[in-house]
Amino acid sequence: MSADMIEQLSEALADRVAAASCVVAVRGGHRQVSGILWQSDVVVTSEQLLGERTEFTVVRGGSTVAAKLAGRDAGTNVALLRLEAPLDGAVPDAAPMPRAGSLALVLGADAAGAATGRLAMVHAVGAEWHSLAGGRIDALLRLDVRLGTDEGGPVLAPGGKLLGMSTSGPRRRALVIPAATIARVLPALLAEGHVARGWLGVGLQPVAVPESLRGAAGCDSGMMVVSLADGAPAVLAGVLPGDIVLEVDGTPVRRARALAAVLGPERIGQPVAVRLLRAGELRTLSLVITARPAR
Repeated sequence: MSADMIEQLSEALADRVAAASCVVAVRGGHRQVSGILWQSDVVVTSEQLLGERTEFTVVRGGSTVAAKLAGRDAGTNVALLRLEAPLDGAVPDAAPMPRAGSLALVLGADAAGAATGRLAMVHAVGAEWHSLAGGRIDALLRLDVRLGTDEGGPVLAPGGKLLGMSTSGPRRRALVIPAATIARVLPALLAEGHVARGWLGVGLQPVAVPESLRGAAGCDSGMMVVSLADGAPAVLAGVLPGDIVLEVDGTPVRRARALAAVLGPERIGQPVAVRLLRAGELRTLSLVITARPAR
């Protein structure tokens, strides 16, 4: 064995890629992507690149297996494919939260299903956050790479444990959907095909509160109601177009992600208080959160 530390690191990384049994190629969506063999007959991949197809081909090491869509969740960008025949392989144990500056190994698969590798640095680490589609992501993990066909594949910590699944976020920033997030949504996706989340049935646009009303409102901005879905909870509660929503159950609403934080699966069926401005007057309405209709 070479005594050179850089050469040793290089060999160790190459060995890690070669030993990856949980990475596969997924064909049939908008373009080829990668996936994680989460169970012997279940592949996890990037939901945003699957398009409207329901049938796919999974390739690993030259072996091809047909697969069907088992569930998808745009909120967390997780999709599950059910394989028609099982594959051998094991997903690594979940890794602890890395620090900014840590190294990460982004795995993918080429057209023949052979593993590919990309060395990245963890650019930023943060607390849990909510996507614009309403999903709760357990932690912010941003990488300093741009993804290609390896999107949807596993991201490993240097020790070989699983950080999560790679995905392209806004402005093509590479993000990691943590393993904990995937594990949390997986049961619902397998059982129901989707993750139920709360819904008010309103279209909202950020607006400034008129200066003369800011004292009474206790804030300088909110979200104006620009559309309402027929029969939605907001309609039943008496919300009207032009209302400016200030708070939902005490949570200030200044952007869509703030609202998503109070509309998690656990809130379905619960009453909430909506504080709003209507024609210069403060009002509080009560409504019951229902499940967002499946698309």
